Amino acid sequence: MAIFSVYVVNKAGGLIYQLDSYAPRAEAEKTFSYPLDLLLKLHDERVLVAFGQRDGIRVGHAVLAINGIDVNGKYTADGKEVLEYLGSPSNYPVSIRFGRPRLTSNEKLMLASMFHSLFAIGSQLSPEQGSSGIEMLETDTFKLHCFQTLTGIKFVVLADPRQAGIDSLLRKIYEIYSDFALKNPFYSLEMPIR
Repeated sequence: MAIFSVYVVNKAGGLIYQLDSYAPRAEAEKTFSYPLDLLLKLHDERVLVAFGQRDGIRVGHAVLAINGIDVNGKYTADGKEVLEYLGSPSNYPVSIRFGRPRLTSNEKLMLASMFHSLFAIGSQLSPEQGSSGIEMLETDTFKLHCFQTLTGIKFVVLADPRQAGIDSLLRKIYEIYSDFALKNPFYSLEMPIR
């Protein structure tokens, strides 16, 4: 059981703070010979599997490492372009590690503002008057818990579905936010926490 992520969203839907505390679980490493039997394409500055699934490698997985060298976007850590490197038969056999692509900071900002909008829609569509909005979303792989303060700040935690005590954790995060961010004379309200 684990806490995957913590988000703090301001009342306008902007991301104030974000923390990831997990490593992607679904990673697969395989040694390939030429020609590569997966179709790789560049999408959003990442090399992703576009066609072909096998041995835990799925469409949408990103290339994370080649021969133990990390891949950052479309380049390896030593500066080689991934698609060019994999297109050359002289570089084979090659070991490639695949996994779910990590979220960029822009994608995290977008997710925070989307959740803010869904939260507002949920509170408006509720048949009960004065609904507080979304407090929990449950899937088979995670639960999203949300606590909204009286000032409109939302504290969101993504956790394992079996994790207990998330409500007290959200209140503790709010207490820490109040003590360390709001009591800081140099902190501007609604601005990102560094």
